Amino acid sequence: MRKWLYLAPVVALATTGCFATRGDVVLLQDEIRTLRAMQAREDTARRSQVDSAIVLLGRTNDSLRALSQRVGSFQANVAGEMFEMGKQLITIQELAGMSSRRITELRSAFEERAQSMTAPSDSGPPQPGPAHLFTLSFEQLRNRSYSTARAGFDELLRRYPEFDEASKAQLYVAQSYAEENKVAEADSAYTLVVRRYPRSPDAATALYKFGLSQLSQGRTAAARTALQQVVRDFPTSTEAELANDRLRTMRR
Repeated sequence: MRKWLYLAPVVALATTGCFATRGDVVLLQDEIRTLRAMQAREDTARRSQVDSAIVLLGRTNDSLRALSQRVGSFQANVAGEMFEMGKQLITIQELAGMSSRRITELRSAFEERAQSMTAPSDSGPPQPGPAHLFTLSFEQLRNRSYSTARAGFDELLRRYPEFDEASKAQLYVAQSYAEENKVAEADSAYTLVVRRYPRSPDAATALYKFGLSQLSQGRTAAARTALQQVVRDFPTSTEAELANDRLRTMRR
């Protein structure tokens, strides 16, 4: 394209059908020199850009080498640091309102990770932490292995009574009985949730399910008392809305 620019004055003269005068030749030479000067400036600018790119690339490579060294240093202690970061992440997610189920799963994963980093002792393999035990038991419940799930939740409640998901573990014990149509055992486990964890949201669930169980057994008075307690003690819960609907139906 640039060659055509150089030849443009010559072509212009040829196409006009005129003979070039000395002045035309001088003008043509001036234009050629101008174009060459422009080309030289462009080449200089391009070389400057290339040089700048080379310098920048060198600096980037230096930065990458430094970063690689820092990463290598970090990886030397990654096991312990990752565990601490995991605990901090869980705390952040709790503050952000992540579901308790997801938080428990994360805790289970980090507990398992911590156990794998612990040297085995003569006393036998390490025992699962509360979150890990909760997750294992819940998986059994989902797989309809109710007695196995119940045994796991009972073990959790025995070993870790202060675990923050203890109320839910007790609720799942009741649910495992209900799934096996062991009504009396389920009712007893539901009332245990309310008695042990009276301010927990799981208490509202347990009380509502207990009320439904009483209603299915024809114990209308006991059912009404339980449902009214849900509305009174947990007025903002979903269970309270459901209990109100059920109470309106019972009045008809």
